Amino acid sequence: MKVLGIETSCDETGVALYDTDAGLLAHRLHSQIDLHAAYGGVVPELASRDHIRRLPVLLRQTLADAGLDADGVDAVAYTSGPGLAGALLVGASVAEAFALARGIPALPVHHLEGHLLSPLLSADPPGFPFVALLVSGGHTQLMRVRGVGDYALLGESVDDAAGEAFDKTAKLLGLGYPGGPQLAKLAEQGVPGRFRLPRPMLHSGDLDFSFSGLKTAVLNQVSAPAWNAEGIADLAAEFQQAVVEVLCAKALAALKKVGLKTLVVAGGVGANRRLRETLDAALAKRGGRVHYPEPALCTDNGAMIAFAGALRLAAGDRGSRAGAVRIRPRWPLIELRPPRPAD
Repeated sequence: MKVLGIETSCDETGVALYDTDAGLLAHRLHSQIDLHAAYGGVVPELASRDHIRRLPVLLRQTLADAGLDADGVDAVAYTSGPGLAGALLVGASVAEAFALARGIPALPVHHLEGHLLSPLLSADPPGFPFVALLVSGGHTQLMRVRGVGDYALLGESVDDAAGEAFDKTAKLLGLGYPGGPQLAKLAEQGVPGRFRLPRPMLHSGDLDFSFSGLKTAVLNQVSAPAWNAEGIADLAAEFQQAVVEVLCAKALAALKKVGLKTLVVAGGVGANRRLRETLDAALAKRGGRVHYPEPALCTDNGAMIAFAGALRLAAGDRGSRAGAVRIRPRWPLIELRPPRPAD
């Protein structure tokens, strides 16, 4: 079965084709970084308009890359939420219209489920069950995963997500957009320890996160009379180290709590080199293993949506009523349930 995946939740337009027999056939991705850079963040109206402009082109290109025409698609999966309402509407409308015109299933997919399952697309995928650490711009969560749709929330951020903290701290340091990757790059040039930042909720006794106070601690440093911009790389390195230590400690605690040794890390922050090195070393000492998505699939993309849709189809989900455009800008992952045949 060949499943078309469409992702338009925020500022990246992704289209992919996944074959349940042959794997990922093709995927295309357009980033809106240049479009939003002048504003220092995503402008929802501009994001929606750019999705409208880019999506038809990417759709044609992806089909051509896969050597298929539109009639060769068996189902369409699209990001239904969470995300920007206008951006979600673009992808949902195109997907539902495509499916309705061809009489094929359309599957609304949870954006975070796509991220969570994306490491299963790798050459050496993890098996169920596992603990998932979801670290993206808008979410930091620890989940116990027993199967597709069978998720239990273990802990989450009570304020800023890790990705948000990276972006906001980068802005405090005067770095350009997008801030997170630039801060991580700057941190490579610095040495942690020169500045001492807090490790929020490291010893809280639960699996929740809080990164807002860490961002404030950086603000206090750069606002101090003695602040010297020559120390910016060291401050970036200390900030990154603080986030990594908290994420690693909570992930290890989650694995211990549920009695598992397999960790999946997904979301944009999961591409951070320092985080990967720390988690890999920590799990190796405990006889465990960390799985990540392929580097090209760490950010938002259509491949993870096509794959999640294919897994749900295989488990009996038959999608939404034909032509029913469904979006949920706010949609807790914990509300998902294992796939079941549609009524």
